[in-house]
Amino acid sequence: MHIKEIIVVEGKDDTTAVKRAVNADTIETNGSAINKSTLKQIKHAQEKRGIIIFTDPDYPGQRIRSIIEEAVPGCKHAFLPRNEAINSKGLGIEHASPEAIQKALNHVYELTEKPEDIFTKEDLLEFGLVGNPNASDRRRKLGDKLSIGFTNAKQLEKRLNMFQVTRSDFTSAMEEIFREEQ
Repeated sequence: MHIKEIIVVEGKDDTTAVKRAVNADTIETNGSAINKSTLKQIKHAQEKRGIIIFTDPDYPGQRIRSIIEEAVPGCKHAFLPRNEAINSKGLGIEHASPEAIQKALNHVYELTEKPEDIFTKEDLLEFGLVGNPNASDRRRKLGDKLSIGFTNAKQLEKRLNMFQVTRSDFTSAMEEIFREEQ
């Protein structure tokens, strides 16, 4: 599998894992200490070939993703579910199987300012994604099924809208989650 865009990862071990899974070039942020020089390199890469941000499914990974998106709008995003990025040695892209990495890179999202289906807090309430004892677990499962990553409720609403998740995909994923809970 060849990836045209340049994949932004956190470190060298992530690059090694990505290159085991796909034929791609990477830029490493060196963790959350992302500097102006790296952001400039990412901006140049975005202009030439496009960027896919592929950071660890944790708070530092989300922070890096936000810093890059703010400095270099229009990047694509790939998400790896936590359960596919963890082993006895830790959590991160470097611990994922080549198959998990390929799956994540096959479900790349591009942010948009004008979603077709607008999701609201009422949708999240209706499906028990907030204000429910199972809300956190449901958000994690939904993030995995839609390949948009785990989020808190506020971020989930934002991601559903920015990544243009369709009402149909959302409903199908939630129905599957409800069946699993039975």
